[in-house]
Amino acid sequence: MSVDPWTLLAILVMASITYATRISGVLLGGRLKLSPRAQAAFNAVPPAVLVALIAPSALATGGAETIAALAAAVAATRLPLLGVIAVGVVTVVALRALGL
Repeated sequence: MSVDPWTLLAILVMASITYATRISGVLLGGRLKLSPRAQAAFNAVPPAVLVALIAPSALATGGAETIAALAAAVAATRLPLLGVIAVGVVTVVALRALGL
């Protein structure tokens, strides 16, 4: 198997740009002086992204996914983001195992 050098170069350039975009947010974000309102908006971004990823799956698939999305939404009122993800994953796996 051989790899076209131009394809490999394109992949490496795209990966570098993606990494630079992500790391710049971490490096520059800590230096910003934010008002409490702006800080609240920044804190709302991760849950908003999670909802944007989950909502299409919850609405376009079966009952297990919809119930798991609801369980994750309830968990989001009390748990940190990682806990919410865990609740959603465990719920959908359990419901699928039960045949829903």
